[in-house]
Amino acid sequence: MTYSIVARDAETGHHGVAVASRFFAVGALVPHLRGGRCAVATQAFVSPVWGIEAADRMAAGETAADVVADLVARDAGQAIRQIHMIDAQGNIAAHTGEDCVEWCGDVAGDGVSVAGNMLAGPAVIADTLAAYEQHLHLPLAERLMTAMEAGQTAGGDKRGTQSAALVIHRTEDYPWLSLRADDHPDPLEELRRLYDVAHERFIHVADAMPTRGNFSGTTERTGIDAAIRAADDRRRAEGRASRSFATELQS
Repeated sequence: MTYSIVARDAETGHHGVAVASRFFAVGALVPHLRGGRCAVATQAFVSPVWGIEAADRMAAGETAADVVADLVARDAGQAIRQIHMIDAQGNIAAHTGEDCVEWCGDVAGDGVSVAGNMLAGPAVIADTLAAYEQHLHLPLAERLMTAMEAGQTAGGDKRGTQSAALVIHRTEDYPWLSLRADDHPDPLEELRRLYDVAHERFIHVADAMPTRGNFSGTTERTGIDAAIRAADDRRRAEGRASRSFATELQS
């Protein structure tokens, strides 16, 4: 009842997951990431336990293929489950159970995997993958959104749309960006709006947060405030209104 894409950016080592479904709050259950180490999407007759365990084990050094094989071997419900993942080296593994609802399947490229079930047809995942590979010049988040939009144009979830999510982890186990449209008539477009709003303020704060390599992070606001003002000035100069529903702060 879902299609998703997991990817690792070869230049940065960042991982991302994007997902869409005719299911409420799909972003609460499908994506599981560990910063700098792996990304997982668990779906169909969803087992969040699969996603959590897979992410933890790959973060500890196990390969994607070994993890998938073990999950499938242990779970009596494996035939109704689907999972795909990418590890720190860019290796991909996937499982689409034989009893997942048609159309279902998975496909992979270099550093990227797409999988889905209850879809309009195989073009959904094929077009999602193709769009990702045709837009490698874009930042990872935009690449993932563009890919998902191509899948939706190809038919997406055959029942329609309801929710979508986009999660990007850089070096940390907390997300650099985590966007969710839990119940929306056009959830992928809502992700685009949220992405624009995130660049007004949130992204500049996220870039200053503590990391494994910089335990204190940025402890002085001057640079953050300057980046926010510069982004606001650019937006206004381009004639673009804020897409946030919040009241704009007065300067």
